[in-house]
Amino acid sequence: MTPMVVSLLLFASLTALLLMAPRVSPPPLVVRGEDKPPASAVAAAGMAAAVAASGGAAGVGEGAEDLALFRRVTLDAGEGSAVAAAPKVAFLFLTNSDLTFAPLWERFFAGHAHRFNVYVHADPAARLLLPPTPSFRGRFVAPKPTRRGDPSLIAAARRLLAAALLDDAANAYFALLSQHCVPLHSFPRLYGTLFPPTAAHHHRLPSYIEVLTGEPQMPDRYVARGEDAMLPEVPFDRFRVGSQFFTLARRHAVLVVRERRLWRKFREPCLPDSQDSCYPEEHYFPTLLDMADPAGCARYTLTSVNWTGSVDGHPRTYAAPEVSPQLIADLRRSNSSTHEHMFARKFAPDCLAPLMDIADTVIFKD
Repeated sequence: MTPMVVSLLLFASLTALLLMAPRVSPPPLVVRGEDKPPASAVAAAGMAAAVAASGGAAGVGEGAEDLALFRRVTLDAGEGSAVAAAPKVAFLFLTNSDLTFAPLWERFFAGHAHRFNVYVHADPAARLLLPPTPSFRGRFVAPKPTRRGDPSLIAAARRLLAAALLDDAANAYFALLSQHCVPLHSFPRLYGTLFPPTAAHHHRLPSYIEVLTGEPQMPDRYVARGEDAMLPEVPFDRFRVGSQFFTLARRHAVLVVRERRLWRKFREPCLPDSQDSCYPEEHYFPTLLDMADPAGCARYTLTSVNWTGSVDGHPRTYAAPEVSPQLIADLRRSNSSTHEHMFARKFAPDCLAPLMDIADTVIFKD
């Protein structure tokens, strides 16, 4: 074998190794060995450098390490990856304060460790005083700052989805939740709802995301960035609104992370005099999925929320004296007779004790 042939073989081997490296390395933003995320994101350094060198622009709340992570999803996390004998549910917690209801979630998760994963994006400015409980320990992803009514919430959700997609190929559903969310049913009830025995092909299961049209606030929200700012990608008749909290099937989670075209529009800041109409996190996901796969969306969310008596754009917050078996029954019911809510928000921290008191006899008794 001539020296030139040997050199060519070595070059080919190195090239193959570089191309395959993203497929065999762990997800860069999942922190397993620590109770809290590191001060700086753990990046896929080589790939991040390549993105930076190529001149790729970072979006709102996204840096080179995020773009490297999303590229990993493009390479690795195909929509058919999670056709497994025992598919899992990824619970994605987006928080800016303590996970007060972690003890209730622990009781919800108990005995089902092989069927779920937890991921947490905690705003770096948040002071988390409560120590993580077992299911949340070491499950923090490297965060970026978030703000209500801001594209940074979309970026954080994309970051959670990407980490969960790469972390476990068995993750088939991705439920976005907040620290104020609580379960309304047992884990087996949720799992049976998401993976009914009649569903032979898990990769074609629907996404549970609210998709609404004709809401009175939509015209003002559509022009919040400027009269024609959303054109041509998003004409007004394709603009949608829905709850920020969803449960996405894997193929749609992959779509969200890979998507760039609409994201370039929704990440633009709103005009100063339109801040009261700026809620991109309530528009990007339903608009994208309704454009890409309207038949694949259930068009409702599994998370109950009460907007009666909302204050400053926040939904009603339940206090401890309101917690009762009747409240749980009311929250489970939806406007449609075809489904029940699996989660609910928004609960004040002092609700933990009364919720724990009725967990086994009411909430998890199906």
